[in-house]
This record gives sequence, structure tokens and C-alpha cells, in this order.
Amino acid sequence: MDSQGIGRRVAYWRSRRRMTHATLASLLERSVRWVEDLEGGRRQSDPRLSVLEAIARVLQIELGALLADAPTAQCADAVELAQIRATLQRHDVITGTAGADCADPLPVHVLRAQLVHARSAFQAGRFGLVSRSVPELLVTTNTAAALLSGDDQLTAYQLLALTLELAEAAAIKAGDTDLATVAGHRAVAAAERSEDPVIMASSARHLADAMTCHGQPEAAVAFALAAAARLAPALLARGGTPAATSVLGMLYLKAGLAQAAVAESLGETPAVDAVFDLLGEADGHASRLGRRDGNELWTAFGTTNCQLYRVAAHVQLFDGAAAVAVATEIPPPATAALPRERRAHLWGDLARAYTQAGRYEDAVTTLLRAEDEAPEEVRCRPRTRLLVEDLRLLAGSSGQGRLRALAGRCGLPQ
Repeated sequence: MDSQGIGRRVAYWRSRRRMTHATLASLLERSVRWVEDLEGGRRQSDPRLSVLEAIARVLQIELGALLADAPTAQCADAVELAQIRATLQRHDVITGTAGADCADPLPVHVLRAQLVHARSAFQAGRFGLVSRSVPELLVTTNTAAALLSGDDQLTAYQLLALTLELAEAAAIKAGDTDLATVAGHRAVAAAERSEDPVIMASSARHLADAMTCHGQPEAAVAFALAAAARLAPALLARGGTPAATSVLGMLYLKAGLAQAAVAESLGETPAVDAVFDLLGEADGHASRLGRRDGNELWTAFGTTNCQLYRVAAHVQLFDGAAAVAVATEIPPPATAALPRERRAHLWGDLARAYTQAGRYEDAVTTLLRAEDEAPEEVRCRPRTRLLVEDLRLLAGSSGQGRLRALAGRCGLPQ
């Protein structure tokens, strides 16, 4: 065995599990020096299989993870999702309180900087990193909201709501829609306490997305439209700021995509027409921003993102040809200006559209383009991995070599 390679992988997984050398040493009943030597490849003999099995058990990974290099795409795993769930189940986080032994709250400017870093990582397609950062950020923002007062407390509630949104979004990417719905509900509650209609609308659009992914599209449509009707007067007051216009437009985009899921199940023309009426409402709000595609409050809202949602809606309605037609109308510079996560999402939807249209070679090429943009969008998302499986069955000999290699990177059976 490669002792240096094993040591490097032990260090990687120890760090990913947020363990210190001392913690790992204690759990293995070894010395800190022993762990440090193992990670540094300084052990005089290769570790025995029984030792590696014990390390894997403590780190909650498969033994094979210690015998092969860590993948480039660091997908959130079951342990990390369980940590988010456990954090959401903490008494202080549920009740919005702080225990007597709680540390002093961090200043809101520090919390904001941490949130900006995490949400920027999400838009860069680094979903695993986000999943690992969410639990601590949930605790610290909750503590600040519980202990601060005045404007600082309202700001802390804003940051808590935005962190809960991030937990919802990370859970969606990992395919855990139950966890996403829980986080989405908590985000809406925290947003209400922030007294900020922009944050309220932002959290509402995330919950609508979670409802749709959780198989409740009718409820998602109703919730998003109710939120839009309630908050629009405040959001549009005095012309509306770019952030206010963006979150209101996003509510209609989420309602439109949820309506597409409803229409797909009903197969009725009025239900389909309603999809594009809602997307048209979003277009109207995007036009208020001019031709600028902004990223207010991490929405990436603008005319280009509205077109991305039209592509996704056509795919949801199994009209791949229409989705391809919309996608080809998006100017390449506009696509290039989007965050990586949005670009990769577009290529993933377009690959589905090509698959629906029977253009399997184009589907494979486009899926690989998505992987280049954001590997975790393809290799980690259950729905994209399912598309890889479907293409392996549908494409015949077309692109099979590339598909086999992609399936391997996705961890799918060969």
C-alpha cells in the first residue's frame, strides 16, 4: 500500500469531518504523534488492514475512500447532511434561544462576511463545501439573533434567514427534499422576524422551490403567489430597489416552474398556459432592471435567468425541442456572465432537452460542458446522475466511451 497516499487521504477526511488530530487520536486510542506520523507518511511500515478499517469506521467512510484519491467533486455525503439536520433539531436553533453557556455573539459584520463566502461558494458550484459550512453558520447566526438587540438583532435575523435558505439550497442539490423543506420553513419564519420584505420574499421563493422538489407543486404555486401578492406593495414602493425587484421576480419564476410540474401531471392546456403567464410576469420584473443581469441577494435575476427558467419549464413539460429553441436564443456573453452554478444548471437542463428530442450525442456533449463548469452539479446531483444512467441506455454506441468515463466520475456502476 502507498503509505503516503493513505496518510494524505486520512488527513483529507479528518479535515472534512472537522476533527483535530487529538480527536482522531482519542477515537482510535492512539497518540497524537501517531496520527501526525500517519498523515505525514512517516510511519515505518504500512498500516494494517484492521487499522485502516478502524480509521474508516471513525471517519464514517467506506474503506475504499482511504485506498483511492479523493474525487475532484467533493459531494456532500450522508454524514454532512445528517449534521445539517442535527443542527436544525437543536433546541436553541428550533426555539431561537441561546443557552446559558453560549459564547458571546459574533458581530453582524463578521457573520455577514462568512455568509457571503458560503453563498459565493454555492454559486461557484462548490455544494459540498457549503454543506460543511452550514451547521456552524446556523448556530452562530441563531446565537446572534437571540442575544443581540435593536437593529443588530434585525440584521442577525436577516442573516439567519439567508443561512437557512442556503441549507435549503444545499439539500436540494443533494436530493434531500425533506431536509430542504424543513430548512425552507425555518427560513420563512426567521425572515418574518427580520421585518424586511426583501428577505421575506427571498425566503419564500426558496420554500416554494423546496415544496416543488418535494412533490408539492400545487402548494408551491399557491404559496409563492400569496407571498408575491402580500409583499409586492412594499417591494415596489418608491419604484422598488434592484434587490426588491429581483426577489419579486424570482417568486414568479419559482411559481412558474412549480406550475410546470402541475401542468405536466394534468396535461391540460389551461394549466400549461398558466406556466408561461407566470414566467411572463417574471419577464416584466426583469425588464424593470433593464438589460442588466444582476445578482442581487444571490438571485442572478434578470432577462437571462428568466430564459433559463423557460428552458427548465419546457423540459418539465417534456418539450425538448422548445427548450432547445429557447436555449439557442440566449446570447453567449449573457450566459458567460452568469454564476457557474447557473451556467452548469442550464447545460444540465439543455442535456435533458436534447435527450427528450432524441439528440443523444448533443446531450452527452452538453452534459460534459456542464461538468466542466461545475463538476458537483453533474457528479453529485441525483437527478443528473439519473440522466447519465438514462443516456447509457438510450444512446446506443453514440458517446458510450465518454459516458462510461463520466459514469465513473459520478461513482456509478460500470
